[in-house]
Amino acid sequence: MTADEERERFRQVLSHFPTGVVVVTGMTADGPAGLAVGSFASVSLEPPLVGFFVALSSTSWPPIRPSGHFCVNLLASAQSDVCRTFARSGGDKFAGVSWTHSNGGSPVLDGVVAWVDCEVEQEIETGDHQLVIGRVLDLEVANGEAPLLFHRGSFPNFEVV
Repeated sequence: MTADEERERFRQVLSHFPTGVVVVTGMTADGPAGLAVGSFASVSLEPPLVGFFVALSSTSWPPIRPSGHFCVNLLASAQSDVCRTFARSGGDKFAGVSWTHSNGGSPVLDGVVAWVDCEVEQEIETGDHQLVIGRVLDLEVANGEAPLLFHRGSFPNFEVV
């Protein structure tokens, strides 16, 4: 099996595990910036820490990093269009997207299920990704809607019971 075939098999098998989708936002010298992330998790309760993985090739995370702050926006099931916008490379991802500032200054997107405002605690390079760990400064459940999930290449309907 070639390296390309092994990567494709890896992706295909792991696509069977659903993942929540978030948009990580922050402020840069040029204004708001953000990226879609499918690898977000709670890391610690004491102290409160969260983490996400970003590709080393990302062009969206490096401009946010110098601020030392970011906000994780947990997307609602009806926000697949927002996910697609922030998954693209380049362009004005905030065009037509309503948002407000968190207390830490990062963008909180309108319509999200919840948001978690953080300061960068640590960054660890591993493989072709970087684990970004954030210390939680503030967080809030914005509404009780179902979260956006990604599963086997699409956004399936998910009902909160």
